Amino acid sequence: MKCPFCGHYESKVLDSRHTDDRIKRRRECENCKKRFTTFEAVEHTPLVVIKKDKSREIFDREKLLSSMLKACSKRPISYSVLEQATAEIENTLVSNIDKEVPSARIGELVMEHLREIDDVAYVRFASVYRQFKDTNSFMEELKNILEKRGYSSDSGNRN
Repeated sequence: MKCPFCGHYESKVLDSRHTDDRIKRRRECENCKKRFTTFEAVEHTPLVVIKKDKSREIFDREKLLSSMLKACSKRPISYSVLEQATAEIENTLVSNIDKEVPSARIGELVMEHLREIDDVAYVRFASVYRQFKDTNSFMEELKNILEKRGYSSDSGNRN
């Protein structure tokens, strides 16, 4: 680190403190012995979403959370549960080596989480995401949910 006083390139770190996305370091020049502070910022590579039309946009966490909030509208689901699901989805995407992710992958992750959180919210999201064309598509998805929950599609009773 170059000393701002004498221009010497050697200094020692006296103290380091972490704040949000930055590291604050107190340094002392080994040449002139003057002290100075430096700030280091963590550089994040942005996650890029590849949309259906092949266009690209920067991943927006708030957009993801907003879509989940819409699906859960008037349902007994706390904001913190959706915030946690959003964080888990974002962590899954960010931990991937490839920094470009198809929007279909994000949609599938949202549906996986909503399926565990609330069936109605899941069906709401899936109906928009999968673009159900008619009631038959909707009913097919409901049958799948009921079968996974252990209900018979014939009688409506639990097996």
